[in-house]
Amino acid sequence: MPGNHKRETAPMLESARCGAKTRSGHPCRAPAVKGRPRCRMHGCGRGSGAPKRNQNAQKHGAYKREAMERRQEIRGLLSNARKLCRDLSSPPKKDDQNERQH
Repeated sequence: MPGNHKRETAPMLESARCGAKTRSGHPCRAPAVKGRPRCRMHGCGRGSGAPKRNQNAQKHGAYKREAMERRQEIRGLLSNARKLCRDLSSPPKKDDQNERQH
């Protein structure tokens, strides 16, 4: 009932809708930007998108081969260090004590 509301919402309700799909797979219900198939949130608004030479978009390198190999090497070193600490903190065996006395 267009005349009952304080504002005239009919043009807004009749405007073209965004053609993008949401994560749930349903179509976006936002109105499309004038003359474009998508809404301002899905990439058709003026100034949308990353700025040129965006430093935030650079890869962090955590999954480069060298980084993964380095982490694997560090895990091995830590494992060896833990074993050594366990061996040093455990009481010596009887055979070890006899050998040390002779």
